[in-house]
Amino acid sequence: MLKAGVLGAGHLGKIHLRLLEQSEKYELVGFYDASEEQANAIVKEFGYKLFNSAEALIESVDMVDIVTPTFAHFETAKQAIKAGKHVFIEKPITNTVDEAEELIKLAAEYKVKGQVGHVERFNPAYTAVVDKIENPMFIEAHRLAEFNPRGTDVPVVLDLMIHDIDAILNVVHSDVKQISASGVSVISETPDIANARIEFENGCVANLTASRISLKNMRKARFFQRDAYISVDFYEKKCEVVKMKDAPEEPDDFAMILQNAEGIKKQIYFDNPDIAANNAILDELNTFAEAIQHNTDPIVTLTHGKKALEVALQVINCF
Repeated sequence: MLKAGVLGAGHLGKIHLRLLEQSEKYELVGFYDASEEQANAIVKEFGYKLFNSAEALIESVDMVDIVTPTFAHFETAKQAIKAGKHVFIEKPITNTVDEAEELIKLAAEYKVKGQVGHVERFNPAYTAVVDKIENPMFIEAHRLAEFNPRGTDVPVVLDLMIHDIDAILNVVHSDVKQISASGVSVISETPDIANARIEFENGCVANLTASRISLKNMRKARFFQRDAYISVDFYEKKCEVVKMKDAPEEPDDFAMILQNAEGIKKQIYFDNPDIAANNAILDELNTFAEAIQHNTDPIVTLTHGKKALEVALQVINCF
């Protein structure tokens, strides 16, 4: 088992602590949080070992789980990597692309693994269909959330939209050509609602909307490709795959047939996969442990995290 420690014990940090304790891949050694009051409250409630400094924690573990505010990601990850420790970093990877690139170089230099917490890659609705998404040419994503003061220190693009940016970059195998976007600050000092149109070199277009001031939660993405439509509901953990094939000469009475203006007939059929229930955060942590143990690439590498951040910052720069 890998010895693991958590840096940052806020809302998400507490979840990571609980799941690392449950995991069969890790031995949870303890945690450190800069807030003495918050740290002591966690010790009192859960009994986890509290370290008196980040340095002391890093020295005691094999893997450092960084769940601090984003502004602290770079320095803490840099410190851990230079100590020869593997790092799991919550999204976004860092504040700047330059910082992300430096972490990538350091991880290679010190021969350690790094993974970024883009948890939607482990959403069972997404994993059930990701292999069926082939050369999508139009993508539409909506990620809407009710207002929560937590997270409003960063624009909604880095808080919410970056999830969809990463999921889309994972299936569109092409460079970004052009981005146009708009964002509006309604309650916070940074944009609370944003829309982005991302055009890729291969002709694919992705239209993304993110809001943290909606009346209901929604996390949906739709992928359109030749002869197929694929829908992923990240929130409800449901998916739908609608495919088309050339219609047989004598279709059965219940077949769904479409005919286009050229007279070509297509049959519509559903290819909905089974969705296995899971805990996505536990899965991302466990697969990282497997990557470390087997010396393979993590599912979401530091480079993936850098690319998602790069696009997210390009979106923000359009405002």
